[in-house]
Amino acid sequence: MKKITLTAASIALALGLVGCGEKVAQTPTVTVAPAATLQSGIALENLDQSVRAQDDFYYFVNGKWLEKTEIPADKSNYGSFTQLYDESQKAMKTVLETAAQNLGVDHTSDEYKLGAFYLSYMNESARNELGFEPLRGYLAQISAVQNKAELASLMGSLQTKGGSLPFGWYVNNDEKNSSQYALYIYQSGLGLPDRDYYLKNDDKFATIRDKYQAYVTEILSRAGIAEAEKAAAAVIALEHQIAQAQWSRVETRDATKSYNKMSVTELNSLLGEFDVNAYLAAAGVNTQELVVNQPSYLEKLAGIYAQTPIQTWQHYLAFHFVNNYAALLDKNTVDLNFAFYSTTLRGVAEQSPTWKKAVDASNEVIGEILGKIYVKEYFPPEAKARMQELVGNLIKGFEQAIDGLEWMSTETKVAAKAKLHKFTPKIGYPDKWKDYSALEIKSDDLVGNYVRHNNWAYQDMANKLGKPVDRSEWFMTPQTVNAYYNPVNNEIVFPAAILQPPFFNLAADDAVNYGAIGAVIGHELGHGFDDQGAKYDGDGNLRNWWSEADLAQFEARGKQLVAQYDGFKPFEDANVNGQLTLGENIGDLGGLTVAYKAYQIALAGKPAPVIDGYTGEQRFFMGWGQIWRRKYRDEELRNRLMTDPHSPSHYRVIGILSNMPEFYQAFDVKEGDKMYLKPQDRVKIW
Repeated sequence: MKKITLTAASIALALGLVGCGEKVAQTPTVTVAPAATLQSGIALENLDQSVRAQDDFYYFVNGKWLEKTEIPADKSNYGSFTQLYDESQKAMKTVLETAAQNLGVDHTSDEYKLGAFYLSYMNESARNELGFEPLRGYLAQISAVQNKAELASLMGSLQTKGGSLPFGWYVNNDEKNSSQYALYIYQSGLGLPDRDYYLKNDDKFATIRDKYQAYVTEILSRAGIAEAEKAAAAVIALEHQIAQAQWSRVETRDATKSYNKMSVTELNSLLGEFDVNAYLAAAGVNTQELVVNQPSYLEKLAGIYAQTPIQTWQHYLAFHFVNNYAALLDKNTVDLNFAFYSTTLRGVAEQSPTWKKAVDASNEVIGEILGKIYVKEYFPPEAKARMQELVGNLIKGFEQAIDGLEWMSTETKVAAKAKLHKFTPKIGYPDKWKDYSALEIKSDDLVGNYVRHNNWAYQDMANKLGKPVDRSEWFMTPQTVNAYYNPVNNEIVFPAAILQPPFFNLAADDAVNYGAIGAVIGHELGHGFDDQGAKYDGDGNLRNWWSEADLAQFEARGKQLVAQYDGFKPFEDANVNGQLTLGENIGDLGGLTVAYKAYQIALAGKPAPVIDGYTGEQRFFMGWGQIWRRKYRDEELRNRLMTDPHSPSHYRVIGILSNMPEFYQAFDVKEGDKMYLKPQDRVKIW
């Protein structure tokens, strides 16, 4: 299903807000074991002793799990993140159902909004009866447009209510003046996951495009568009032009090339006939300058906009508006949307039960209200205290790593450590919760709830312009199983829900925790020093603090890592994109390297205990290996190879470990072993 809360996706486009994982979950209560009875934290039942650790560590640690685990019919992939999420949805359901049974409270209260929203999603009979009716007014507005001037205003209005356009916007810190907010404009507007779905000519993509044509035709037909097949062909032809003009994902992730500040007047000139002022006014945005991420795309879009008839734009807007809400309408439309976006594109056979979808939707729309309850019930103070200790040791470990770099000059080391000591860690949950008082939620109006939420979230963003930057803001809810680095705030953020096994185990010895959550902490710290994060200084400003020679060394080592990951081929005809995944791979390599140093700091010179037959060093690496267990459907994995900046789980494990001398020592890896790389071929960056 396509995401409907579009503002969240917009904010995530700010560089560095890609997390280490991808799911949202609720954590069970943790019992702290006495120090004398600490466990290994290793899932011994998952080990496959028929695979040598030196040949494929991922399968050695996870082989039995991979062998016995089936991907649930309603999922495109399944792993440690999704496992936690599955186990936790029931707890979230209890919270929501309790609120839904007590709607007699004040309608402006958090409790009412939780219950009312959940009921609005669960009432399938009402949704079936309404059908397309909740969207009719918006479709009428689209069909009433008479000229390009009206079109620009309509686009601005529709976007804040859940529509999609060939470009989008968000507000975040100005990357070259991080103490102020800036408006960013970025390319968007495709119904398929990436531009290459339109541009590649092999049979797999041709089949997907044929099915997309049928899907667009059916959506437009249900929306009341005459000659729907002809209209769909025009919409897809327009999207093909847009795809041809767009930057690749590799180009887009370049922070330097993507920062292009200009005045609204200059953007108006760039976009030709498109009236930027009318668009911004309708979107509720008041600014005289902005940052354009892909200026050459917008320049080409100007020609596309001018040459495309009004009617085609109307059909385009109608399709995308309906498509973004299709999963919330009647059963036939929900099924149609699922068949294309989940089955065709991701290989998912069955839909999740409605209550699970309702829990997901509640997290999307009113997630911090749920978060307040979540942290009270499921996040023990001991977890935050131990995480703070871990973060402290990781920062010390990173400082040691910087000091030990033979390729970096003293001058650049001083600047790197200055940035390191300006990192702000956020653990568990926000100090200041989001205020939902202006958001109206109704128990009988699901689409309206989403429309009002989208509008509320966009206006909340627009209202930041001209105000001091709020560095307390979180971009993930506490119940999210993930973590992120935000370069413009130079902060690392660890929501409460990731602080549970297998990532973080209060009942386990330090080794597995440093190999798991310690490496995740190190990964997020590493994003501050990856190929893009390293372009920002300690105050979050896009500024070069490198010497020319050091930067050349850094980039050369990155190219070596790109080449390694380009060599991983999940399919005969498809490999990992080492350039697209470079930032995450640097984060993994630096993160695990630094986590190992932090583990040694935690040992304070004492030998690590042998538990379950494994040394502390071995359990450290096993902790890393087991958090990435995951199975993918082929369709999902192919999609990720094109769109995901993270490498598939198998290669996140073996690709990093093959570069670490400490792994060779812990498991006695020798020449002839499949994971062996010659010392000169191993990449060391941090």
